[in-house]
Amino acid sequence: MAGDTISQQRKAEMFRELHERDSPFVLANAWDAGTAHLLTRAGFVALGTTSAGLAFSHGVPDAANIIDRAFTLANVRAIAAATELPVSADLESCFAGTPKDVEETVLLAAEAGAVGGSIEDATGIPQDPILPLDDAVERVSHAVAAARSLPFPFVITARAENFLYGRADLEDTIRRLQAYAQAGADVVYSPGLPDADAIREVCKRVQAPVNVLVGRPPFPSVTELGQLGVRRISFGSLLPRIAFASVLRVAQEIHEEGTFSRITEAIPYAEVNQLMSPEPRH
Repeated sequence: MAGDTISQQRKAEMFRELHERDSPFVLANAWDAGTAHLLTRAGFVALGTTSAGLAFSHGVPDAANIIDRAFTLANVRAIAAATELPVSADLESCFAGTPKDVEETVLLAAEAGAVGGSIEDATGIPQDPILPLDDAVERVSHAVAAARSLPFPFVITARAENFLYGRADLEDTIRRLQAYAQAGADVVYSPGLPDADAIREVCKRVQAPVNVLVGRPPFPSVTELGQLGVRRISFGSLLPRIAFASVLRVAQEIHEEGTFSRITEAIPYAEVNQLMSPEPRH
């Protein structure tokens, strides 16, 4: 147990230090132990989980209140166990009806092996999708309090969901991110920012490291995002959607045309087997 604690402490310190650098880093989103293993071998420095990737991989839609907290935390545990990298957990709205429940979710995520986690200001109610600001700030404050009670640094990412729910209000989004930073959030994040100007404005006006979600092409490069002020870049559901697109294209060709031209896109069995083998320790 002591070894596990030391290992998590080391990962936590690594993760916090990444946010303090002058240049941005990429948080690669894994949706199971296998993809965590692949992304680690690919050379990334930290991983995040993805609620959408988890839902899709189990044949259900995202944001439909089907995947519960226990299922999410089991996924976090599997991913954290599959990598030596720091892992930040996509905790959605922390599966919490009360601020006390928010604290419990953060502590359970840490117990599962995460060294960071996110909290959204979404309600899960289609007719009224975004929490009032005061309620959202209170929940962020409780997430921060839980994180600070841990024996290692746990990075809280506070998300403003306006743009994901059709509320294209940049001023309100910035106001929310500023409030979350003031409440103690270590990182702020508004998925779906529309363009480079919006990203630059958020980075300029919010006093916390900013995470940006990779969006539709043409999308700025890592270097260009750094010049805008971004400190962290995440994929969200991008990789699982690319994987599903590949499976769908191959399956449709086989089913509809009876041909197999796309099988050349597959990684050879031996190569995948090797990638999944433990790396030798030095």
